[in-house]
Amino acid sequence: MEGVTAVPTPRSEAAGSARTGRLTLAVALLSGALGAAVALLASRQQWSEGTVAVAGGPFPLTARGSDVTGVPAALAVVGLAALVAVFAVRRAGRLAVAALLALSGAGTIAAALLGASDRAALDEQAAKASGDTSATVQALSHTAWPYAAAVGGALLLVAGLLALRYGRLWPAMSGRHERDGAAARPRRKQAARVDPDRPEDLWKALDRGEDPTGA
Repeated sequence: MEGVTAVPTPRSEAAGSARTGRLTLAVALLSGALGAAVALLASRQQWSEGTVAVAGGPFPLTARGSDVTGVPAALAVVGLAALVAVFAVRRAGRLAVAALLALSGAGTIAAALLGASDRAALDEQAAKASGDTSATVQALSHTAWPYAAAVGGALLLVAGLLALRYGRLWPAMSGRHERDGAAARPRRKQAARVDPDRPEDLWKALDRGEDPTGA
């Protein structure tokens, strides 16, 4: 009939939610793991370089990300832990952990972008190398690694936002299967009681590999 709109059935809606949950879960896991790895790797690379004047001439100075700031690396570890913890909690706990994951990503981005123009680490090295506390770095330049750390933070942020939005559709590690197994054991014992006057009970016991005459 014309003009009739098909109404989705509960089964089709459940299947759509399951597909959405699987897709967003895969994207979040990939984004979170990759983001943490990129942020950690970038923190160990050279972020800036320059020189300081000493008696023998210009002295080269370099600073790694960990010399500039330890925040991106620390938050990457926190974000990775939060990504794993998302599956260990439910409901409000999952929302809290997902928020922590998102905040870890946002903090990594902010710290990395601030470190992209930092000169304090090299100024400190310049003062030590020259023996003059007022010495500062000269010919300062920065590499692209701080921005790579920011990209890692963005990936962590994406994982956190996905967890906040779709985390309710994701599976959780729990003792449900253990409880089901514990509850099933008494039922199996109860099922082992066979009524010899009921042929169907005898056949079911034989199908389970039990001796119906041993009760």
